[in-house]
Amino acid sequence: MPLLKTWTEENGRWGIWQVTETMEKLCACLSDDVVRQELEGLKAPSRKMEYLAVRVLLKTMLGKEVRIGHEPSGKPFLTGGEYHVSISHTKGYVAVGLHESAQPGIDIEAYGERVRKVESRFVREDEMPERERMESHEELYQLLLHWSAKETMYKVLDMAEVDFLQHLKVCPFKLSSSGTFTGESYRKSDKARFLIHYLIHPEFVCTYCLNTEVRRTNNGWVCL
Repeated sequence: MPLLKTWTEENGRWGIWQVTETMEKLCACLSDDVVRQELEGLKAPSRKMEYLAVRVLLKTMLGKEVRIGHEPSGKPFLTGGEYHVSISHTKGYVAVGLHESAQPGIDIEAYGERVRKVESRFVREDEMPERERMESHEELYQLLLHWSAKETMYKVLDMAEVDFLQHLKVCPFKLSSSGTFTGESYRKSDKARFLIHYLIHPEFVCTYCLNTEVRRTNNGWVCL
C-alpha cells in the first residue's frame, strides 16, 4: 500500500494513503486481536478495506498500533488519548489527521461529476460568484472543495443538526494545486472563521483544518 503523502501543518500530523493491497496483506500488517474481532463484524468488503487501511496508516504515522473508539455521535477517538483524530476515506484512498491539543478535521473526496447532482444542497451563489467564468474542470474542483470543506468544518465543530447551506460558508477563493481559504460557521450565535487547507489531485480533493478560530491581519491569518 503506497503512502501517498504525510506532512505537518499547524502542529498537526496529516496523511493520505492509496489502498492497493488485498485484504490479506492489510491484515498481515496488524497484530491486534481486537482489530480482527471487529473486522469480523463488518459485512461489506469495501468497509473492511477502509477499516484496515485506516489502522495501517495510523500505525505508519505513529510507529505503533492504536485502537479507535467512537463517541455516541460516531466521532472517532484514539483510546490511548494521546492525539485527537479525524478520519476520512473515499474510493481507493484513506486520510487521517492527528493533533495533540486541537481537534483536527480532514476530508477526502473522489474526483467525479456526481457532486453536481447535489450541489443545491450545499453551495450558494455568493460562495462561487465567478462561476460563470470558470472552465468546467475548475468549476468541478471548486464544487468538490466546497463540499469537502463543509464536511471538514462539520467534523471540527462536532455539532448536531448542521445545515451545509444555512450554517456553513466557504469564502470565494482562486483555485490552485494547493492553498488555503476561509470557512465560516453560523451554527452558534457568534460567527466563527476557520482556515481551511486544501490540495487537489487528479483522483481526489482533500481539505483539512483545526477547530481553532482564525482572524485576518496585515500579515495574513493568525490563530486565536
